[in-house]
Amino acid sequence: MKKIVSAALAGAMLAGSAFAAFAGEGEGVVASVDPATRTIMLEDGSAWTVAEGIDLDALAAGDAIKVTYDDGTTTLTSVEKADM
Repeated sequence: MKKIVSAALAGAMLAGSAFAAFAGEGEGVVASVDPATRTIMLEDGSAWTVAEGIDLDALAAGDAIKVTYDDGTTTLTSVEKADM
């Protein structure tokens, strides 16, 4: 019985870590960038916090961007200029 419970727990842990790794993707047009708070506001009204290590200096209002974020958060883990 102990082996069955251990196997079930190990399976649940593996499944949980796979779900935690999901990331969302999106695109939009930058309305404003605030380097002090590491925040990007998009023209659709959504506000996103940019993770440390992502360069905000290359972004400006009017830039089309593609983003990646961890599901369930508003923290961008990747920001790239895009052709839209």
